[in-house]
Amino acid sequence: MKMISEFLTYMELELNRSKLTVEAYGRDLRELAAFLCRGEEMEGASTVTTADVRAWLADMARNGISPRSLRRKTQAARAFFRWMQKRHGVSTNPAAEVQLAKIGRKLPEFVREQEMEELLDAPILGGDPALNIRNKLIINILYSCGIRRDELAKITDADIDFYQKEIRVHGKRDKTRIIPVADELLAEIKEWQTVRDGLYSFPAPAPLICSKRGKLSGQAIYGIVHQLLMSTGATHKSPHSLRHTFATSLLNSGAEINSVKELLGHASLQSTQIYTHLTFSDMKKAYDAAHPRSKR
Repeated sequence: MKMISEFLTYMELELNRSKLTVEAYGRDLRELAAFLCRGEEMEGASTVTTADVRAWLADMARNGISPRSLRRKTQAARAFFRWMQKRHGVSTNPAAEVQLAKIGRKLPEFVREQEMEELLDAPILGGDPALNIRNKLIINILYSCGIRRDELAKITDADIDFYQKEIRVHGKRDKTRIIPVADELLAEIKEWQTVRDGLYSFPAPAPLICSKRGKLSGQAIYGIVHQLLMSTGATHKSPHSLRHTFATSLLNSGAEINSVKELLGHASLQSTQIYTHLTFSDMKKAYDAAHPRSKR
């Protein structure tokens, strides 16, 4: 088996990495192999040096590749050669000493609370009335629960506990977490389930967010959310902007950051802390705009 393909299989089956991560690492490693003229086999991997890896990254940078992408490419090379050390006896990892490209952390985009309330209170005009119920539910779950679009796509009836008022979410690397659900949202879920069961027939447990072909893909959910957010002032009209909105709203309302971390399913507190910068930024803007001493 070709070295790169074997490594990608290891990532997918043994490390349980997401499909998108495996695909991205595959592209990066094939670019490295092409640059070094090693081919798909990555022949002579044991002779690759740190200078080779740095030269590859420098070439990528000259071609306008962003620091974020350069950082991922370095991580891909590190992971590949670390695997080569373990599985194929390569003595050194030539990417281990290569410094990761520094990237500035962009503050996440979110939808203003008033805009979200207006969107959820207003009926969706036009289109299929039944699917409008589903689409409004998509928006409300993402906004009220802060889950990812792929997590939403995986939810089935079996994951919803109406008695405990909870939804079980299947996150990255098959980690599950429990999200509390408000009565209003539970009522919307029940309404859609009734409509869905009148339209489609699925074996139990049925997918919650679906069409006649089965559960909606993450890409289909993205398209629905993007269209419905067109009326808002959000720069990025995506499911992830609603996840940001969820986190920002909780912290602005006084939620404890560790609780927000658990609800979001973050592996580390560092990922959640960016929202504290965001809320502080908002507070500073409010102070600058309103306080009489801010301009002195």
